[in-house]
Amino acid sequence: MGCENCGNGCCGGGQALLLTAAELALLRRLGETPFLPVAAAPDGKIPVYLEDRDRPGEEYAAAILGLEGKRLLRLDYDIPLGGFGYEAYGAYPLHGSMALTGRGQDVLEQIEIQGIEE
Repeated sequence: MGCENCGNGCCGGGQALLLTAAELALLRRLGETPFLPVAAAPDGKIPVYLEDRDRPGEEYAAAILGLEGKRLLRLDYDIPLGGFGYEAYGAYPLHGSMALTGRGQDVLEQIEIQGIEE
């Protein structure tokens, strides 16, 4: 996404915000569903997201970590989704949630309004 498409300073310091296709897809998914489940092994290093099967798990893990690193997503293993069945995540003892940050919401709005450069 080029800075000329980002009116709220999300590109900070004249740098373009670069998103992978998986990051963009997950960002848009979080725009539709504000909280998504996530799990991890006991060390919590690699997030696991099993709700969408469009991409391999490793690609989702990289997208989650990428969005978190760009401060667009909050990943919290201390806040599982109430009423959500984590049965599919049984092999992973950490159950939590992920959601867009305010910055993530701003970036998503700019993408929706102004589009994105390939």
